[in-house]
Amino acid sequence: MADKSNDPVALWQNMVGEMEKGFNAFANQAMASPQFSKVVNQVGGATAGAQKQLGDLMEKYLVSMNLPSRSQMVSMAERLQSIEGQLNEIKALLHQVHSNSITSEGGHAGAPKPPRTKRPPSADGEQK
Repeated sequence: MADKSNDPVALWQNMVGEMEKGFNAFANQAMASPQFSKVVNQVGGATAGAQKQLGDLMEKYLVSMNLPSRSQMVSMAERLQSIEGQLNEIKALLHQVHSNSITSEGGHAGAPKPPRTKRPPSADGEQK
């Protein structure tokens, strides 16, 4: 078997391992400092502010172009889904009423007769 002290791959792995240990120690030390957390918070706050400004700018641009914004499109999609749900419920009720009317009429799906409002004439031809 090859000697470990002369093996270039083993030397490379050992060197990389030592570099990782050193970097981890440095990173842990840096993250423990209050200055590091302050900088991270400032960068996060600046990013959030820039993102909000970009969103406001985009909203104004879309309004000036007479186009709907993302929030308006989401709102319309939600309203459409609600309308479709209501239509499906109405459709199901109509099918149910239709199937009930077929079974109650003995299988004939004719139009219902209107109620009678006049009395039939009597045998002598007079209406009462």
